[in-house]
Amino acid sequence: KTLDIERCDLESRINNTTHHTDQNGLDRLIVRRGLPFTITLHLRSGSQFQAGVSTFRLIVEIGPLPKEQSGTKSTFSLTDSASKTAWSASTTSPPGNVVSLSVSSPPDVPIGLYSLTLDQGQKVKLGEFVLLFNPWCAKDAVYMEEERDRQEYVLSQAGLIYKGTTKRIKASPWTFGQFEPGMLDICLKLLDENPKYSSDADADCSGRRNPVYVTRVISAMINSNDDKGVLVGNWSGDYDDGVRPSHWTDSVAILHQWADNCCQRVRYGQCWVFAAVACTVSRALGIPCRVVTNFGSAHDTNSNLLIEFLYDEDGNDISDDSVWNFHVWVDNWMARPDLDAGYDGWQASDPTPQEKSEGVFCCGPVPLKAIKEGELNLKYDAPFVFAEVNADVVEYVKLTNGRMVKMGGSSMDVGHFISTKAVGSDERHDITHLYKHPEGSLQEREVYERAKHHNDLQQKGQEPGLKVKIKVSPDMDIGADFDVFAVIANNTEADKTCRVMFYARIVSYDGKPGANCGFIEDLTMEVPTGKGQRLPLRLEYVDYGDTIKSDRLIQLVLIVIESSPREFHKAKRTIVLENPDIAIKLLGEPRVNQKLSAQISLENPLPEPLQNCFFSVMGAGLTDGKILIQNVGTVGPKQEAKYTVEFTPTSIGSRTLTVDFDSDKLSNIKGYLNIEIKE
Repeated sequence: KTLDIERCDLESRINNTTHHTDQNGLDRLIVRRGLPFTITLHLRSGSQFQAGVSTFRLIVEIGPLPKEQSGTKSTFSLTDSASKTAWSASTTSPPGNVVSLSVSSPPDVPIGLYSLTLDQGQKVKLGEFVLLFNPWCAKDAVYMEEERDRQEYVLSQAGLIYKGTTKRIKASPWTFGQFEPGMLDICLKLLDENPKYSSDADADCSGRRNPVYVTRVISAMINSNDDKGVLVGNWSGDYDDGVRPSHWTDSVAILHQWADNCCQRVRYGQCWVFAAVACTVSRALGIPCRVVTNFGSAHDTNSNLLIEFLYDEDGNDISDDSVWNFHVWVDNWMARPDLDAGYDGWQASDPTPQEKSEGVFCCGPVPLKAIKEGELNLKYDAPFVFAEVNADVVEYVKLTNGRMVKMGGSSMDVGHFISTKAVGSDERHDITHLYKHPEGSLQEREVYERAKHHNDLQQKGQEPGLKVKIKVSPDMDIGADFDVFAVIANNTEADKTCRVMFYARIVSYDGKPGANCGFIEDLTMEVPTGKGQRLPLRLEYVDYGDTIKSDRLIQLVLIVIESSPREFHKAKRTIVLENPDIAIKLLGEPRVNQKLSAQISLENPLPEPLQNCFFSVMGAGLTDGKILIQNVGTVGPKQEAKYTVEFTPTSIGSRTLTVDFDSDKLSNIKGYLNIEIKE
């Protein structure tokens, strides 16, 4: 007997809450695979449901050309209990005109937008729902055991990204905003815009059952190098036709701009922006994700696991390889059934376009265990990630006669303080031990040899000789003048006559040098046996202020050439100048759906005025998905820029208000305040 259906209630309010998707809203059905959800059929007067008498089938479909054999379509009838391996539905409703159905999905079906249809000879479309990965389901490939980990890596909409240098690591706030209005639809659109969907939509939709496949798609689509991806990378310093990468503080504005402009690529991003947007998309789809920073990150251009620095006799860098001051990527949590046992868990994935993988600019996912143990034959892109954290460095001087003279080398310059935000707090969590064995340990060298790229570097500084290093002051604030020091110690039994070059230059975070801002050239120095010399170099704001980048990095290079025998010594150090702090003070009690104010201020530390100063304020669940911008005009030396912002929190719980300050002379200044919103 057929049912005369008046309407279908997808019960999104109760289902979304049960499936941990209520932060997406309660007006549409969003569920996670492997967990039942309830729908209610309301029948017209005179129509009755009777168990065993009323027969019908349900059909779920995903994609434009769904097929049973690819798993993008499933047809199933009522059963007495839920199946754990196939789509199923059951009911315990008594006879009547209201039918409650429990629908269960397997934990390994494709994620995405589904249609739900009732078939009883005549088909009735019941509605649509979104199915996501389920870290709460033990049979799902993305299952995480600890609830506190799921709260951080799936549900948290704010985080910290680490930048700076190994000597000065700074946390910068970021709003991921994966549950902000429109974000889930944009993330699903991103999957549909990938070239694999265009070439074979059903095969692509079928592949979305696998978080490894989806992670590779995300990695490729966050950059726009060879598809309709989201971001354009730019490390040139010229951002006039777009947004300076350091200005972004959230993924929401970037993804909205991409989607609202017919998938036109957004200008511009650098590594932390690519990684943060990838984290947003991963968490939105249900894949646990964290943003990771590697300090001293190698970019090996010829895949020999060796970073070869080449200098001319004047100390100019003429290398192809590079070591970035820091580089940012993401880790995603998932099982790896495509590999041997033991490689489940965190997988590194890098959406910053650097090298091609299988013909596309993407990288990973590759198990952290494979990187740590030097298993470079495992998918995906293990050699590139291994080099980023474990390459050796060797330095040569190219003489004017063309001869190459080895100047130094180290196996300990790359892969330090690999950092991510700690679970449940704003502390930095060091995860270097997950990527590599301790530097200099027997295991670390054995792993390097296992990677079949062992080299015969001799470690400088292990034997008596001339020692060179650079020392700096503890406090180096932007706008100030300060000294740095070249230190030369003679541990030999003979006096040394040396030619010294000591210079400072602006550098970007990816290691590319800029203008000089301090120089001591061709100084001849006598260093007596058993003694040391200390040479100061004054760095003044008048010299670095006009050229320093938003990274606020200055590279110090010391080259010492012994006259007899002719030997080269080099020291290099990158310093980061301190920005002023942004002060944020709440004015009032933070309660949901009630206006709240915050007073924001920053003191200009420069000896000159700041022009075109403005604050940008954003917070998931605080500013209704919008960036609140206030131009505060000109701020004189040692004067304060001030802004009182008003906003209305829309959800209870812990929320993060992020603030960015920009001006003509100072930019990329970030601040944040954690706020507990009460009912």
